[in-house]
Amino acid sequence: MRRASYQAVLFLLSFFVVPLAAQDFPSFGVQPNTSDAAVTPHAAPGAAPGSFDELVDRAVEREHQLLTQLRNLRPMVETYLQELKPDANGTGYPINDQYFLGRLEMGESPEDVSFMHKAGFARSGLSKLTGIYSLHFQPLGFAQMVVLDTDFEKKNYTFTFVRREFLGEVRCAVIDVQPRPEASPGRFAGRIWVEDQDYNIVRFNGTYSHPAKNSLYLHFDSWRLNLKPGVWLPAYVYSEESDLETRSGRARVKAQTRLWGYDLNAPGKSGNDEFTQVLIEAQPGIGTGLGVKDSTNPSADPTPIIAERMWERLAEDNAIERLQKVGLLAPPGEVDKVLQTVADNLLVSNNIDVQSEVRCRVLITAPLESFTIGHTIVVSRGLLDVLPDEASLAMVLAHELSHIVLGHQFDPKLAFNDRLFFPDEQSFQRMDFKRRVADEESADAKALDLLKNSPYKDKLGSAGLFLRALQHRAPELPNLIRPHLGNGLAVGEGLRMSALMTSAPQLDEQRVDQIAALPLGGRIKLDPWSDHIELAHIQPVTLALAKEKRPFEISPFFPYLTRLTGAQADKVTVAGSGSK
Repeated sequence: MRRASYQAVLFLLSFFVVPLAAQDFPSFGVQPNTSDAAVTPHAAPGAAPGSFDELVDRAVEREHQLLTQLRNLRPMVETYLQELKPDANGTGYPINDQYFLGRLEMGESPEDVSFMHKAGFARSGLSKLTGIYSLHFQPLGFAQMVVLDTDFEKKNYTFTFVRREFLGEVRCAVIDVQPRPEASPGRFAGRIWVEDQDYNIVRFNGTYSHPAKNSLYLHFDSWRLNLKPGVWLPAYVYSEESDLETRSGRARVKAQTRLWGYDLNAPGKSGNDEFTQVLIEAQPGIGTGLGVKDSTNPSADPTPIIAERMWERLAEDNAIERLQKVGLLAPPGEVDKVLQTVADNLLVSNNIDVQSEVRCRVLITAPLESFTIGHTIVVSRGLLDVLPDEASLAMVLAHELSHIVLGHQFDPKLAFNDRLFFPDEQSFQRMDFKRRVADEESADAKALDLLKNSPYKDKLGSAGLFLRALQHRAPELPNLIRPHLGNGLAVGEGLRMSALMTSAPQLDEQRVDQIAALPLGGRIKLDPWSDHIELAHIQPVTLALAKEKRPFEISPFFPYLTRLTGAQADKVTVAGSGSK
């Protein structure tokens, strides 16, 4: 059988794991099943629990503390769902998808503030979220899956110790949790993982019990990450059902839910905090301070041409700053530098000087889109995830760079700050960076010229193959390719840069050694507290079967859990103070 590997492309980092020595948990003096609904007295702070009952008490208490913490935070929450149907070989392939983005509000129960101007999943359930199922969730759909139960008490549940287990570097007690027979409907039923230092629940896997007539609950696997010392917050939820009854028959459903932006509205955080930070005095020389060159006389007032460039850069900076504060744009970081290197390669090999600095940034959301804001190129996390190699990345950047090289119009209206005075959830409606079809076509033609003279000219077959795969899947994945701030990869019934497909090999999904596109979620790693992103340390995986390729598809989450030390938290804080 022919085998292939996901190749580690030039802009990926190497992967390594330091193996952990096998260690046992300390004995809990286990009572295998807790039936006593009363809360037992706690041991002294920092002491190990003396019994399984006491461990459960601590986990319950920490869950209540988590709910209190979440009521002071308003993270972004994104859900992407795919409906799959088996083919002749029994392999599932996507036939429909849905997308939701909002901000999670934890009052007495989860709520959501939608960015999509649609009913949110928390209040309306799956039937309105997807429009394809005669199903609904109780109590609160995907938003509910970030918490076990808003009334998580021993009087409502029985707990059974299963085993001890590592999740990454974190030792956990694995416990089965079942609602008591007399408990009200909607209680969690499944398994929890409790870390062994502060006794936070770091993972829970199962569903909710006793759905009402004509409804059901999806099964889900919910993960939390250690984002501040001693603080574990929801980060990922994977949902799946393999045999759902729908209007069109039986179907399989997969969904990924991600949370981020916790620090945007952290307790005590204020927009006035920056006033207390140390400021650096402007240096003589380039006097614009806006990345605009004026080498003739940098100490003098700018010429009209330079003033016009500065005005456009002001609008550009305002837009970028607003998107970052909303939680849609990742702060500057190492991924930007990787994109910048590819963009510089295209400019230098074509002997192009665009005068104003070209910058690259990453949109945190999943839909595949890229666009320019003035001289800043923005690429979505989802698009970076699925691109198979560096030549395909160069294709995306060449198109956006061409808008800059050709001088396509950028409306500097956002230089007036009052235009940015709107609620965060109106961002998609109030910030529009889409281009005219004519501009997109001319950028395609220019991008082909840039690529022909670039270091990537002999590797463009993979970029064309990526476009073939996208064209093949696009009809079934409209929400994945639908842009929200800029232009998508689809242009009418065609695709951007479609000329590259003429020299690409034919798409053969049954060939194990042909990797046209990657699954979602495998390349970019996001810190849900600070919104910083980095390239994931991934290891090439040998494929045994063609069905394992899963281009553009959803897969489960299995984060490698670690504990955050005080020094690491300080490092994150310093890293978050970078400039635009």
